[in-house]
Amino acid sequence: MTNILECRELTAQRGFVSVLSIPHLAIQEGEVLALIGPNGAGKSTLLLALARLIKASGTMLFRGEEVGGGLSELAYRRRVTMVFQEPLLLDTTVEKNVATGLKLRGMKRAEIDKRVQEALAWFGIGHLIYRHARKLSSGEAKRVSLARAFALRPEIVFLDEPFSPLDPPTREGLLIDLKRALRETNTTAVVATHEKNEALVLSQRVCVMKDGQIVQMGSPVEVMNHPADEFVASFVGVETIIPAVVLRKTGGILTVKTEKDLLLSAVGDQEPGERVLCCLRPEQVTILADGGREHTSARNLFSGKIVELASLGMFWRVTLDCGFPLIAYVTGQAVEELGLKIGACVSASFKATAVHVIKVY
Repeated sequence: MTNILECRELTAQRGFVSVLSIPHLAIQEGEVLALIGPNGAGKSTLLLALARLIKASGTMLFRGEEVGGGLSELAYRRRVTMVFQEPLLLDTTVEKNVATGLKLRGMKRAEIDKRVQEALAWFGIGHLIYRHARKLSSGEAKRVSLARAFALRPEIVFLDEPFSPLDPPTREGLLIDLKRALRETNTTAVVATHEKNEALVLSQRVCVMKDGQIVQMGSPVEVMNHPADEFVASFVGVETIIPAVVLRKTGGILTVKTEKDLLLSAVGDQEPGERVLCCLRPEQVTILADGGREHTSARNLFSGKIVELASLGMFWRVTLDCGFPLIAYVTGQAVEELGLKIGACVSASFKATAVHVIKVY
């Protein structure tokens, strides 16, 4: 794929404090890149820098032309747009809000009307065309803000927490509509979010940020299942992280020893004697009746006691003490069939391939 936007040595400061340090970032045409990380990670700062809305040092190339050099700042800004966390609507009707940018660009009335209708349809708000902005719900206001941006037909749209702070049903509906609009228009997008599930649904690549820096970038599957370090692992939902030491390596299968001298098998290329972290997602763990070796072919099987049992709606979160804390997700049916309760003794199994091993330096 062709790079539409490329940044080199992009930095920003507040006072004498560095808030952004990006040695290199390339955004591919037509892709959705999700910026994820906790509050204060630098996601919004990076978006603002990419949109040229804050002062930042470094080189930016848009379709191969240097922004501020061969391509003027104004020319670049006319080809991109940003949607802020707050809708920031004008005190007028939905129609006039969506048409604002088009009027500023001097478009003819017929073209404005066409684009407004098209943008309203993408976000399912055609029926709101004559409603005043003050009478919109928060979800409707978000949709109008997005429609206003897409009516401009930008080559890149920068989205800062576009689903916050909507309730789950409203958020899910808007997520689906935004994904469809991006696909139908083939618009490149950079989306900042602290919700990893939004990143999974929307993006082709995920960029994990911490302290104004990129700590890992890759496909959602790669980042979620092969985190680069403990910070990324914790953020993307790896709930079991076990410190250990590699004892031996046989044909790509590692045998590692935990701090309490328990042995487990994992797949990795680390060497004997190296200190590691064994990372395991909760959906990779299977709960069995205690002593259930005959019901699993997994290399790892541990007995444990349930120390916490919590309903998360569609599934249950089970915390086991196996000599190390182990987290598993199970269905409500499994809770009933296995008689799971706090204090019960069960077995937990997981495959060696389910364990992601990170070397500790």
